[in-house]
Amino acid sequence: MSALTRRGLLSGGMAALSQPLRAAGQPPHILLIMADDLGYECLGVNGGTSYRTPNLDRMAGTGVRFTHAYAQPLCTPTRVQLMTGLYNQRNWRAFGVMDPKEITFAHRFGRLGYRSAIAGKWQLYSYNPPDFEPEWRGRGMHPAQSGFDEHCLWHPLHTEEKGSRYADPTLMVNGKIHKDLQGQYGEDVYSEFLMRFLEKNKSAPCFLYYPMALTHGPFNPTPRSKVWAAGNRLKNDPAYFRDMVEYMDDVVGKLQARLESSGLAERTLVMFYSDNGTDKSIVSKMGDRQVRGGKGLTTDAGTHVPLIASWKGKAAQGRVVDDLVDSTDFLPTMLEAAGAPSPKGRKLDGRSFLAQLYGKPGQARDWIYCWYDPRPGWAKAEYKQIRYARTHRYKLYDDGRFYDVPSDQEEKSPIAPDKASVEAQRARKKLQSVLDQMAKGG
Repeated sequence: MSALTRRGLLSGGMAALSQPLRAAGQPPHILLIMADDLGYECLGVNGGTSYRTPNLDRMAGTGVRFTHAYAQPLCTPTRVQLMTGLYNQRNWRAFGVMDPKEITFAHRFGRLGYRSAIAGKWQLYSYNPPDFEPEWRGRGMHPAQSGFDEHCLWHPLHTEEKGSRYADPTLMVNGKIHKDLQGQYGEDVYSEFLMRFLEKNKSAPCFLYYPMALTHGPFNPTPRSKVWAAGNRLKNDPAYFRDMVEYMDDVVGKLQARLESSGLAERTLVMFYSDNGTDKSIVSKMGDRQVRGGKGLTTDAGTHVPLIASWKGKAAQGRVVDDLVDSTDFLPTMLEAAGAPSPKGRKLDGRSFLAQLYGKPGQARDWIYCWYDPRPGWAKAEYKQIRYARTHRYKLYDDGRFYDVPSDQEEKSPIAPDKASVEAQRARKKLQSVLDQMAKGG
């Protein structure tokens, strides 16, 4: 990489803080990492046996692992919820776009005096190609509108211009498109950008959002693949999914090591999550059980995802939490960690799980809710609006389908009302009240 290119990637002047830091002490740095298309079954610490994930396994051993974290079935629905703390029914516009009027977590952290940066996948502006649903062409939230002080992003603008996200990536860095990154690997560029930003701005609290490109298709070689040195780095083959999962783990490990070496580990809350389940073309193993990815499906295969959090010296070590968590819960958790009061005006849908990170009971959810409709947008015709509410065990759709999920993970045998146990009847009544409440606006 040339010196000019490196300056373009890593430069950026210090902007004035929007307000002084709170008098009671400096808030923590926050690093939120979100993998792309990575189901719960892919991590060794969750019982997965197909891939080596030693760094995430170690992160769980020194932090807190959640066994019942859920996302929306596809990327944009989860990202919109994650960034706003609101269910999709309140602000959904189209697949691959975000309403430019939305208040993101970067906007909120900026008001708290945080410096913020994002690196990785954007895909929230002008998703549709020119010959498909032109009303969404050139619409959505541009990275410059998102509230982040600096950005390094793949797929920031028109879909047909996005280029590669992995080998020789095409990226927008602080408003400038870079196509001169031959020989580079996207995930290395994203992670380095964030660490340079943190080390440059560490005197102020920093919020770093890392929506990874890995492990989304195309399934390309990584720098750890045997063919990387002399082969076709853009070859698409599901056989490379293993390398992609393991390289993702490597990157997380490098971030953790960088926090340690720079003396910032004690000041940084780190959370690892995923936007939806694994691609349907991928079959992984949990012991002897085969698990096919369910991206796009509302079953556990499409929505059950990893969640690990660590904060050296503050988070409980090796704790396993069974509480329900969904993507709306991250914003209130991070705001509480920053010592911020509850936002005024629009009430957030999420619930903080910060107490659970400290080893306390917290206010666990009784249910989670899903409003899912990736249309309009460049989505396949089989997608349609779906609503459901669930507990750990039971799941009720708004069309009346009712499942005992642990015993029917693929949701093939709905429980008939006249066959439900007393426990199931109570759960159904409770979940129906949630659906009714949310249909009225929550």
